[in-house]
Amino acid sequence: MSRSQPNHDAFRGLFYSPIASATSSTTDQSRQKQQQPQQPKRMGTVFDYYSVVDDAKKGAKKLSAEAQREFDKASAKAQGKKGTIALYSPTYYAACTFGGLLACGLTHTAVTPLDLVKTRRQVDSKLYKSNMQGWSMIYRKEGLRGIFTGWSPTLFGYSAQGAFKYGWYEFFKKTYSDMAGPEAAYKYKTWLYLGASASAEFLADIALCPFEAIKVRMQSSIPNPYTGTFHGISSVVAKEGAAGLYKGLYPLWARQIPYTMMKFASFETIVDMIYDRLPGTKDDYGKAAQTGVSFTGGYLAGILCAIVSHPADVMVSKLNANRAAGEAFGAAIGRIYTDIGFAGLWNGLPVRIVMIGTLTGLQWMIYDYFKIFMGFPTTGGAAPPAQEKQK
Repeated sequence: MSRSQPNHDAFRGLFYSPIASATSSTTDQSRQKQQQPQQPKRMGTVFDYYSVVDDAKKGAKKLSAEAQREFDKASAKAQGKKGTIALYSPTYYAACTFGGLLACGLTHTAVTPLDLVKTRRQVDSKLYKSNMQGWSMIYRKEGLRGIFTGWSPTLFGYSAQGAFKYGWYEFFKKTYSDMAGPEAAYKYKTWLYLGASASAEFLADIALCPFEAIKVRMQSSIPNPYTGTFHGISSVVAKEGAAGLYKGLYPLWARQIPYTMMKFASFETIVDMIYDRLPGTKDDYGKAAQTGVSFTGGYLAGILCAIVSHPADVMVSKLNANRAAGEAFGAAIGRIYTDIGFAGLWNGLPVRIVMIGTLTGLQWMIYDYFKIFMGFPTTGGAAPPAQEKQK
């Protein structure tokens, strides 16, 4: 364009338009923004992350406090309806029985997938190379329902067993303590725990055995021969009579009585040791701390339980799966041991340690939380008699 001709800006100054002016202004501003170098986005600092974590902690504390208030309200309401329940009264033992039902029934049912693979590997060690492979193969073939094969007899059986075990344990512990007297009961408390737990488990296994027989057959047979627990019971009774439900009772006693003796005696001992090493007394600690001690003591006790009872657990699985009708108990044991050898008695031990450790820890935590809910003291950590303290 020649100098004699006006440029574009000159024409724009002669003919003013608000719209054109606004458009031009916007264009100029956008050009200026494009020319300015972009500032890098600000990264969060360590203090920002600490702030987020702190907010999360505050939120968790608030929820915990609200949950505790609701728990206290429900606990007070339950205790108000029943009144103050005297320790070692029939109502106390009934409450402990219900607490045991909840503790064992819920936890054993929750770990049914672990129990399924453990049982199948005990019956046939070559079936799966690992637990993950077992779950993967079962899921592909049978779906999620297949992974929980045996859940219903587990729920029924271990609810009954837990009710008998915890209720009778509290009863026998008190009875044997009174028979021995306070001094002797404290001095020989471990023997007292062993005797009370063995007596309780003897009775509990009679309730458990029929359901355990159905559970093992459902889990060890591929495909599962029963549509449910009661179909299994009726099928076994029709074919083998009621005795067919109890053909695993002796090995069940051999597995469960040492297991429970270790479970209760070691738990009470470990809990005593924990409180002995903590400052103050058991009563100085709140509900959460006491149930935390219960879980810790239960988990450690569960590891010992799994090791002590595992050979008998393998035998229970083998007998329920492979014992022929009319075959003598001793003959069946001898035949199975010849087939699997000493090493075969330890098939599936690692997964059982994980399963039983978790189970036992959760059972004691649930049981003691229920006792707190009912206004009872938690298990273990009792103070010695006054005479012992003075020495």
